[in-house]
Formats: sequence, C-alpha cells, structure tokens
Amino acid sequence: MPKLMIEPLTSGLPQLYSFRRCPYAMRARLALYGSGMEVELREVVLRDKPVELQELSPKATVPVLVTVEGQVIDESLDIMLWALRQSDPEKWLLQGTELKKAMALIDQNDGEFKHWLDHYKYADRFPEYSASYYREQAEMFIAQLEQKLTCQRYLMADRLSVADVAIFPFIRQFAHVDILWFDQAPYPSVQSWLASLMESSWFVDVMVKYSQWNVGSDVILFGQKR
Repeated sequence: MPKLMIEPLTSGLPQLYSFRRCPYAMRARLALYGSGMEVELREVVLRDKPVELQELSPKATVPVLVTVEGQVIDESLDIMLWALRQSDPEKWLLQGTELKKAMALIDQNDGEFKHWLDHYKYADRFPEYSASYYREQAEMFIAQLEQKLTCQRYLMADRLSVADVAIFPFIRQFAHVDILWFDQAPYPSVQSWLASLMESSWFVDVMVKYSQWNVGSDVILFGQKR
C-alpha cells in the first residue's frame, strides 16, 4: 500500500509518535529498540492529540513513524517490518515460510482475538453478553498459544521472533483485565512466556515514561545505538 510522503526530515533521525500504554505503539517501539535504531520519540496524549499527528495520518492514531526520507508509516506492523528490515541484529524477522506463518499468527491476534479482547476489557459497552463470555471467546486464541508454547520456548521456535514481539503486548493487556483470574487459569506456558517477556530488560526500557510532546518540546531520543 502506498505511503504518504512529506518533505525529508532535517534532524537526521526518524520521528515516532507513540503512546506508552498502547499495545500497537508498544510493538512498534519494541521492534525499533530491537533493531538498534534511534528515533525522536513524540509521546502523545490521546485526548489531546497534536495537530501534527492528525496532519500526518488520517486515522490520527499511534504509532506513526516518519522516516528521514519523509515516508509516513502509520500501521504498527508496517513500522515493525520497516525497522527490522533496516537492521535485525537479534534475527527476529524470520524468512520465507516461517515469516508467512508468523504473519498469519499475528493476523489472528490483530483480528479475532483483538475483537474479543476489546469486548472483554470493555464489557460494560457490550451488554449483550457477560465479560466471562467474551473472555471465553478470547481464550480460544490463548489456548492455541498454550499449545505452541508447551512444545517450544517461543511462539515460532526456541528463539524470540517478530511473532512474540508483535503479539505479547496484547496478551499482556488480556492478562491485566483480571490478573487474579489469569494467574490461576490453565495456561502455565503462556503465563511463563508472558512473565519472561515482561521482565526482560528491553521491555523495561521501552516502557519508560516520557512527558507529552508539543511543538517546542525538548527532543527525546529513543532506542539504542549499537
């Protein structure tokens, strides 16, 4: 899909519009961090979106990345793929058939699972059924991940990949809707996988809090130069 182009940036670094707690923005930051790239971070408050973000993307949602060449990328998965194709020192991206399988699993996460996750998290907005009903629908995907993780350490193999990085922010969100229920649910492999990722140093680094960005704010550098 063609991307919007603006004038090339003069700063020499890409610009990332992000919101700390958004799982889509999390996955974008994780991929950028894992790539070893450095960007200018522009932390957005969703109830007070800057005009600059709204002008860059008709959706006006995070994340949005502006490359040095002036390419505007406003889908989180596209940002991940762009970053890892620039630099992938940890070999997260996978190749060929394995990448297709990873993308199919991510598509399940972003489609049906996200649908039921939103209904579970905001069950009061969907009074047709109970929160437990919506959770049960979402659990079908969790059970699928449990089966995978019972046989291997990560979702695609015994090493971390783009599938883990793209999906786990949403499983984290699912878990925290009712953490007491999740901690005793019959998904020990998913629980261990999620805990290990949340305790990783790189996840801690990408979850650092930053103040809201406005025109004239000090430049905040995000990422890690290798």
